[in-house]
Amino acid sequence: MGSLRSFVEQLDWVGILMLLAGAAVSLVCITVHELSHGLTAYRLGDPTAKVNGRLTLNPLAHIDPVGLLMMLTVRVGWAKPVPVDMRNFQKPKRDMALTALAGPVSNFLLALGMLGLGSLLYWFAPDGQPLAYALFFCCYAAVLSVGLGLFNLLPLPPLDGSKILFSLLPDRMYGTVLRYERYFILAVVLLAWTGLFSGPLSWCMEQILWGMCQLTRFPFRIVEYYFF
Repeated sequence: MGSLRSFVEQLDWVGILMLLAGAAVSLVCITVHELSHGLTAYRLGDPTAKVNGRLTLNPLAHIDPVGLLMMLTVRVGWAKPVPVDMRNFQKPKRDMALTALAGPVSNFLLALGMLGLGSLLYWFAPDGQPLAYALFFCCYAAVLSVGLGLFNLLPLPPLDGSKILFSLLPDRMYGTVLRYERYFILAVVLLAWTGLFSGPLSWCMEQILWGMCQLTRFPFRIVEYYFF
């Protein structure tokens, strides 16, 4: 019993709690992102996501293990792509671009909402440790959500930004690019692990979060202290 008690006392409980908080926040961000893709496609006439059980708040339906690991380690990542059948769209390229855009937009709105909640807590909740934990959670959610949204806007297949950009291509070239886009995922993973995106993305994240803090009156210094 003594050795077990010693082991428990030596555990980094703060680190464990941060890891758990990061996992919980990542699942929320991923779920909102993918659900927004599916709902937009459904509203535009494609029921594929609904048929495949992706119009759900259950995060297990949306997790991509590698993308989740990337979010926990470098604060950018992705989820399991929502299946979309462009043949169900009235204007395939336009509607595909709107479906792709819906994911990042939902992440930016989620980040704004979390900072708005954090602002209410900061200005009106009683001071203490529970408030500190709540503010940290709000900041973490905002940072990861903005990171997920920005990363997916990169014009690299199979990220959302590529579908938006490629909607400008001629129809024959557009179909060819979409057919082979899944083979680019390994290159995207390797580039992310090398840290090539970290500098530009961190700068963009900081600017966007600063602007959101101005809108919500949430102290940016708190976000900056924890994450930049």
